Amino acid sequence: MGTGQTNPPPVESPADGHERGAYRGADPGPTLLVVGAIHGNEPAGLIAGERVLARLRAARPNMAGEVVFLAGNLEALARGVRYVDRDLNRIWRDGPAPAGGADDVEARELRATLAAVDRALARRRGEAYLLDLHTSSAAGAPFMTVGDTLRNRRFARQFPLPVILGLEEQIDGALLEFMNNRGLVTLGVEAGRHDDPAAITHHESVIWVALVASGMLDARAVPDLAPRRAELARTASAVPPVVEVRHRHAIRAADGFRMVPGYSNFDPVRRGQVVAHARTGEVRFPEDGRMLLPLYQGLGDDGFFVAREVRPFWLRVSELARHLRLGALLRWLPGVRRHPARDGVLLVDTRVARWYPLEIFHLMGYRKLRRDGPILTVSRRAHDLRAPKRYV
Repeated sequence: MGTGQTNPPPVESPADGHERGAYRGADPGPTLLVVGAIHGNEPAGLIAGERVLARLRAARPNMAGEVVFLAGNLEALARGVRYVDRDLNRIWRDGPAPAGGADDVEARELRATLAAVDRALARRRGEAYLLDLHTSSAAGAPFMTVGDTLRNRRFARQFPLPVILGLEEQIDGALLEFMNNRGLVTLGVEAGRHDDPAAITHHESVIWVALVASGMLDARAVPDLAPRRAELARTASAVPPVVEVRHRHAIRAADGFRMVPGYSNFDPVRRGQVVAHARTGEVRFPEDGRMLLPLYQGLGDDGFFVAREVRPFWLRVSELARHLRLGALLRWLPGVRRHPARDGVLLVDTRVARWYPLEIFHLMGYRKLRRDGPILTVSRRAHDLRAPKRYV
């Protein structure tokens, strides 16, 4: 793989519009799926992808593998809204038949997007990666959301942006979790505010870094890679390199939720500080931490998230423990047992195991927590250490 010129065979884009275009190298290699506009009011990722694709087609660098650019919610994109009937980033649970087989706009968009993904994976010639590109209604430094597998961490370390652990685990039905559990290496990127032109540039830089980090392009094929990396690093220089999400403030339309103006991503906030108002009264920050994704738009069911810095030491401990497969010992703790039907899931009886700190489970990758009375269900992502033999 080098910087020479080649004429990659053309890849036809389907007429449904969800596959926006592709560039396929002559040599085998990874497949990189770049998804934009899962939310229709977030077109920055699509625009960035169009720029990268145009440059690839003009320069024709020698590339190993294929990069495919996909659009998520086309109907919401056409209307300029986050979603039409349901949030498309909350219904990736059962693939083509989400939420009991409902046939609304987002169910149709999911099926079409998934079909485009499957077509791309069917022609892959190496490992598969997926970038999910987003913007938010608040200002602040760009950052990455990473499902906590060691494969995802290794990929994320190639980017000069802060890493957020545990964000996807706070919600159900996210695209990244669904694709991660199929075996792909996944990474989400929040590039800035919806209407900030810099968000497009950030996404464009992330795509170029991903093409090099995945081994698809030689760094010499991207002459402006170093200044792009430097600019990404500069925008996030005041942010801790790794934070974890501690709390999600969920909201409903009936709550009358109104965020206090002026918050940006990663702003330090004290416990008890009033950060929003609702029909029931003031909404206070539950603990000392950092503000993440405060809601300043009409649609959405996430009021804000609470994040806390993670010391790099604990990430190294976690990586070592998981390579040694120490997570298998958790099920022998009093009050802890394996789920009878689901791999990678533990059931914790909090009446017995009330003194176990959750950090023990986090170290082993068990970050998704759901409570049913005294029973806490904790689960981790599939394919932590290595890719599957085949993609589900």
